[in-house]
Amino acid sequence: MLRPSFLALPFLLVLLATVSHAMTNVKKESFGKMPDGRDVDIYTLKDGNLEARITTYGGRLVSVIAPDRNGKTADVILGFDNVDGYLKDTSSFGSLVGRYAGRIANATFTLDGNAYNLPKNDGPNTLHGGPENFGKQLWAGKEIPNGVELTYVSKDGEAGFPGTLTTTVRYTLVGHDLKMEYNATTDKDTVLNLTNHAYFNLAGEGSGDILKQEVKINADQVIPVNSGLIPTGKLAPVAGTPFDFKKLTPIGKNIDAQDEQLKYGIGYDMPYVLDNKGKMVAAAEAYDSASGRVLEVLTDQPSVHFYTGNHMDGSIGKGGHKYAFRNAYCFEAQHYPDSPNHPNFPSTELKPGEKFHGVTIYRFTIR
Repeated sequence: MLRPSFLALPFLLVLLATVSHAMTNVKKESFGKMPDGRDVDIYTLKDGNLEARITTYGGRLVSVIAPDRNGKTADVILGFDNVDGYLKDTSSFGSLVGRYAGRIANATFTLDGNAYNLPKNDGPNTLHGGPENFGKQLWAGKEIPNGVELTYVSKDGEAGFPGTLTTTVRYTLVGHDLKMEYNATTDKDTVLNLTNHAYFNLAGEGSGDILKQEVKINADQVIPVNSGLIPTGKLAPVAGTPFDFKKLTPIGKNIDAQDEQLKYGIGYDMPYVLDNKGKMVAAAEAYDSASGRVLEVLTDQPSVHFYTGNHMDGSIGKGGHKYAFRNAYCFEAQHYPDSPNHPNFPSTELKPGEKFHGVTIYRFTIR
């Protein structure tokens, strides 16, 4: 009788890991059409009992089907049933945000001595790259092992930004991890800030407010903003404030506290500083005690923006569900907002010959 050699164990472990990874099923389907007739696709990634769907319109994360502690699954991402809903969306549901996530003050910045004027879509400011941002564009998609690769070429001058920017984002699902890997190059000096704007509700989309769900954010400081939600340029400690989420805390515990920053945002709408120096860290965690679902956010980006759906207006989403005030929250892993106008902030400049690379992971488990 043949017996396996211990020398073969490393090979067997690699083989088993490869087989496990190969189990991620990737399926491409139609998701509708753009107004000009171009086809929009949706990719379904499935590994075990976790499933994610990504559409080429806006590179949007459409859904994540995750089990609770009893094995019952639910969709924990807010969104729409077809591309028509996303075409009308003004809240960036699930989108790949660019060229610049967050706000740029007075819709202008200076780079290399040149002033660039951007379209205004948030009072006097530019939010998430303007009204025709990356979340409103049709990306080219192709299947890759365990996922989908999306590419978009933003031409020089698009939305006022300099340089032809080629951005590639890879969504892969392996085990508990939905990984987003961002890469970008430019042919002219430019600024760049990319993120994903998924709206989470671990009890399931359409299940009501998220105030009892608990959040942990591994940050000692936040970036205070003015009444227009533009950074003041300073950093502030979270200790002793309603912004301290160093341990799991119900979202609703302090959300209506008498705090100037909370009044400006009508709740949490705040960038948290991650002292990670470009390395992957556990940035944030969310927990729904009723279902047992846990979301962990890991990233190499210098901040994570925590937003509690304070401007959700009751629009109708998947299955006719009403998405009302504070029915979801976002963890936007990114650079600081308005960095081009704050020399003391980490630089978001990208030059020809350089390559932007960033990674964020949404990890779904149960407790």
